[in-house]
Amino acid sequence: MNPVLAFDCEKAAEEICQGIRHAMVSAIGRRGLVLGISGGIDSSVCAALAVRALGKDKVIGLLMPEQDSAPESGDLGELLAQHLGVRYETQSLSVALESLGCYQWRDDAIRELVPDYVDGNGSGNGWRNKIVIRGGMDGQINRYELVVEDPEGKRQQIRLPVKQYLQIVAATNFKQRIRKTLEYCWADRFNYAVLGTPNRLEYDQGFFVKHGDGAADIKPIAHLYKSQVYALARHLGLPDAICSSTPTTDTYSLAQGQDEFYFALPYERMDVALYAYNASWSPSRLATEIQISEEQATWVFGDIARKRKTTRYLHAAPVLLEPVPLESASPDL
Repeated sequence: MNPVLAFDCEKAAEEICQGIRHAMVSAIGRRGLVLGISGGIDSSVCAALAVRALGKDKVIGLLMPEQDSAPESGDLGELLAQHLGVRYETQSLSVALESLGCYQWRDDAIRELVPDYVDGNGSGNGWRNKIVIRGGMDGQINRYELVVEDPEGKRQQIRLPVKQYLQIVAATNFKQRIRKTLEYCWADRFNYAVLGTPNRLEYDQGFFVKHGDGAADIKPIAHLYKSQVYALARHLGLPDAICSSTPTTDTYSLAQGQDEFYFALPYERMDVALYAYNASWSPSRLATEIQISEEQATWVFGDIARKRKTTRYLHAAPVLLEPVPLESASPDL
């Protein structure tokens, strides 16, 4: 972790746990917490903090794989749940996503660009796909490209027109929204609340799906940079396989790093860039700190500002056309 992000892990963990306990009593009034666990660093740390705050008997972890999920996600999720001693349940989402058109809409959009594309329907025998981002580190407007791989391992990379890009993203966003629907179903069953897992980089830059992984009752690590989350994982004694895992989206059938899909830089340097932007550093200072050119540092700052602007909608509450008071005007009622 870069020294500018150094912090007191124990102090941070205790403050978060106190915040969770206070929120459960004063703002939420629920008995426990439900969260989705995939073995990723963010959900793992959130689960560990929830157990520390409330006890393992008041935390439920949900493993929600679908046909494009990497097998290691389920393995790491089970490892985490067993390590923490929490109840966990596994429920595949493939049938639900299939019936909603997730895979069909995605595949239809891909076939408009690659007519030979055939999805393997989870069998591993078909083509695989992912989306990658381009342009930001070259001083250009971000654009997206489709990567497809045939059963023999031959890849094609094609610039995505807006129509196909929007259809693929809209379809795959179902994955996050169905997962969150299931989390709230389990929360309702036990009068629990839902714990959200975004870190500061994701929350600030809008790397989440509205009413999908962006929905939650508590977001305990939204103020922590991802590098700090990794440090907290080690401090909390989580398994090494989790602490050393590489961040992925686990959304597309081809392995996809978060920096490939969304961020201009790998998280270790993107954290510092966001910190620098928040602290009003000059591009030259950032360039020296993370070893990029001053021109690239200027582009990164511009990318941060654009993402904040374009994803503001994701943070927005519903618009009320008239105020709706929710408290009685009379102190006697």
